[in-house]
Amino acid sequence: MSKLGFNFLEGKVFSRNILRWARAARRARQTDLSQLRRQRNKARLLKTHLDRLIHIADDRLALPMIGSTNFFKPHNADWAWRPELWRGPLPTPGYSAIANKSMLGREVTLFHDCEFSELTLRQLRNLREEDLAPYGLRLDVFQFDGSFLSLVIDLPDDGVIGLKRTHLLRMDAIVEMEKPLEIFTRLNIRHGPNTEQIVRELPLNEENIRIEFDLAYSNINEKRVERAWVDLIFEGPQMNQVVLRDLTFSRRPRAQL
Repeated sequence: MSKLGFNFLEGKVFSRNILRWARAARRARQTDLSQLRRQRNKARLLKTHLDRLIHIADDRLALPMIGSTNFFKPHNADWAWRPELWRGPLPTPGYSAIANKSMLGREVTLFHDCEFSELTLRQLRNLREEDLAPYGLRLDVFQFDGSFLSLVIDLPDDGVIGLKRTHLLRMDAIVEMEKPLEIFTRLNIRHGPNTEQIVRELPLNEENIRIEFDLAYSNINEKRVERAWVDLIFEGPQMNQVVLRDLTFSRRPRAQL
């Protein structure tokens, strides 16, 4: 039987069952008690499965849709992007005792100089009603004997091609942490043999964070821009948990003065 034929037959059976239960409900006050008792038992069994299905469906359908690129973008943005880690499930969702230069997915790399790694990095499913990103990233730091810890996000070619000094590059993030710590963001733009760097400190007094890099104050050679990446640098991260619920980037031409 073809799939179309099966779906048609399934629909007919479903319709007949609905009509049968609707008829039983209408006649319930006149139905013989022994038959009514049997109907009640069947209805309770059916209701158990229906309630469970509805509960799971409501839960799953309320989550941000996997692959979603839905997020606020400036009205004149010529590029906007959410990295894959925050869009969909990764083949390997995480690591414990993570080594230096370990990648989670194709775009995110963790750098550190710990002799003994007590770090875990894991992708998690966002469950909050207000979340737009389907997934988030959790970093757990226990004892930390290193001097630096950073998360590097490689920007795609679409965000680099046509990059000019007239652009504003924006990063939006939703950050949660167990206890306060300093997080710095460093934009790196490689142009020819040189790399331009612009550093901003994240304003962690707010959960929804927005920072902008004004390339007018940079010295990039627009004709030789090759690649760009962003470092998230964690200062004093020991015995802490940081969750990046969302991370998005966009760029737009700055207003001409």
